[in-house]
Amino acid sequence: MTKPYGEREIWFCTGSQDLYGEDTLRQVAEQSQAIAARLDAADAVPAKIVWKPVLKDRDSIHRMALEANADEHCIGIIAWMHTFSPAKMWIAGLGALDVPLLHLHTQADVALPWATIDMDFMNLNQAAHGDREFAYVQTRMGVRRTTVAGHVSSETVQRRVGSWIRAAAGWDAVRSLRLVRFGDNMRNVAVTEGDKTEAEIRLGVSVNTWGVNDLVEAVEAVADSDVDSLVAEYEDLYDVVPELRRGGERHESLRYGARQELALLSFLEGVGAGAFTTTFEDLGGLRQLPGLAVQRLMAAGYGFGAEGDWKTAILVRAAKVMGEGLPGGASLMEDYTYDLTPGQELILGAHMLEICPSLTTTKPSLQVHPLSIGGREDPVRLVFSADAGEGVVVAMSDMRERFRLTANVVDVVTPPAALPRLPVAHAVWRPRPDFATSTESWMAAGAAHHTVLSTQVGVEEFATLAEMAGTELLVIDEHTTTRGFADQVRWNAAYHRLAQGL
Repeated sequence: MTKPYGEREIWFCTGSQDLYGEDTLRQVAEQSQAIAARLDAADAVPAKIVWKPVLKDRDSIHRMALEANADEHCIGIIAWMHTFSPAKMWIAGLGALDVPLLHLHTQADVALPWATIDMDFMNLNQAAHGDREFAYVQTRMGVRRTTVAGHVSSETVQRRVGSWIRAAAGWDAVRSLRLVRFGDNMRNVAVTEGDKTEAEIRLGVSVNTWGVNDLVEAVEAVADSDVDSLVAEYEDLYDVVPELRRGGERHESLRYGARQELALLSFLEGVGAGAFTTTFEDLGGLRQLPGLAVQRLMAAGYGFGAEGDWKTAILVRAAKVMGEGLPGGASLMEDYTYDLTPGQELILGAHMLEICPSLTTTKPSLQVHPLSIGGREDPVRLVFSADAGEGVVVAMSDMRERFRLTANVVDVVTPPAALPRLPVAHAVWRPRPDFATSTESWMAAGAAHHTVLSTQVGVEEFATLAEMAGTELLVIDEHTTTRGFADQVRWNAAYHRLAQGL
């Protein structure tokens, strides 16, 4: 079975000890291999599960942790204490481990063979207290981990393990991410600012700036033949308006959009970047604000933030990786305007140009329209409405001593009426639990107006990602009240400030 994450691996590590003898250890190995194989075969598990020999002593556990850290394919480990594995021998390994950890609390069989249980069976099947011993040391050491309890045959367990793996892949992508900023962020805007050095310390992402005219040089270097090929692809994939087609009066605008896409792709590949930002206030020698190019690069998996918003670009990249192989999409989004009809309130999300077409299964329309800001030529862009379905919008804010993620569960809906004069891609959603509670809580959190909208993954994956990163997550969903949320904001502020230590 082909896995969405290809060569990326999760190592399956089983704890035991030499006390029980070779026969028991042989059975431990056989049963742990069977459990690893069952996980690997599950459709909900998106990465290869690689079984590792049973761990029986301090040195082998420590060595496993160092090997996991160093292996470029390993993005996390699953640990299970089949028998009683004295947890002091895990201290050095857990202290050295630098990849995400999932503690799987399971056992070999679903049901107990009540009529035949003897002490041999009891000595072999001790996860009920072996995993509690392991959990004690993890908690005492403050080890970040996710715990999943239940038999691996359970679809719920498989789904939760798969969700954790998606978060681990997202964390792996973020902590190795290089992000290119073309120019600075939009002038005088507060929430798109942030501490880039702290982002590299806490999250691992390297955020650096290149001059816009570096991109201009790349645009000018694009070969006409490559533009021809890409324009032909556009005409095949999209509903291109007549004025942009070959022979149309504005065909050159489409060709320039293609040049921008090819130049951006070449530039990002050249510096090894997986995310980028632009801003309409710093376009240098660019003739258009990139629109179509940004939309297509997001669809290819790149993170993007408008107006220099590098924090949102990180989230878009993380969401893209976490959602690999799932239906739906992820995109930069902005809360733009509201329908405040009582009891039917809706949020219209959009941006000037840059909404990812992964949010729709319909055929986007490729159009050109004026842009009233930026002072450049009319840019080309894909226009569509996002598909209906459940989604989550997530923002990242710099709160000085930490980064805060705020997530709101939403229901993306079909627009209640046509939008024939709106010349940009858009999404319409109903926030949970309701408009007033959602927006008041969002503002209490100091959450940004730029977000990532994902219809592939939800709060569970972002919560696990936040745990892996050791950062804050506030959730607004159907259970939220404004008073309870305000209390949570205060409690979180106290906790995270205290947790920084001296």
